[in-house]
Amino acid sequence: MSRELRGEKIEQILDAARTVFARKGTAATMAEVAAAAGISQGLAYRYFPSKEAILTSLVKRSAGSGGGPAERIKKIPGSAGKRLEALISYIVADRRERPEFYQFLYQVLTDDAVQGDLRQVVRRNGREIQDVMRTLIVEGQATGEVVKDDPDQLMAALMSSIDGLVRWMPLFNPELAEEHYPDARIFLRMLKPELG
Repeated sequence: MSRELRGEKIEQILDAARTVFARKGTAATMAEVAAAAGISQGLAYRYFPSKEAILTSLVKRSAGSGGGPAERIKKIPGSAGKRLEALISYIVADRRERPEFYQFLYQVLTDDAVQGDLRQVVRRNGREIQDVMRTLIVEGQATGEVVKDDPDQLMAALMSSIDGLVRWMPLFNPELAEEHYPDARIFLRMLKPELG
């Protein structure tokens, strides 16, 4: 089998596994992952010795993509408020476009059967985004672009609102999620100072 074909099969399995794990957590079976990938269970085992190996691979891949947005936001020219707007817009758009990816990450964080070191990888990536967001909130407060409330509480309220949607939308109606997912401007209004 060519290296290219092998890579395609691995991607096929990982894409299917992300969706299955997002729905079922570690209760998912290798048979379910294989069925979602459209391959036999035996073939899935040729590429991954266990569902735990698939889970580990998915978490490590998510770690590789985790810090990128935070680093890019730091380099955007403009005021803290404009950079904060760009960060929140990115976060909302990414969750709207890839809800199953974030549902998978929540499963990793909340499923006791997942190894602690894998949870730490996901937490570390989340903290990178939160650290940048908090810094921009504080800088935006100094320039009057962001409401003067406790920055940690502002960040917690904002992230809880955004992340809650990712968990709630599949329960609501997945086909209508795109239509009902709030625009980033709604979240940004939470940070705007009152005009006096």
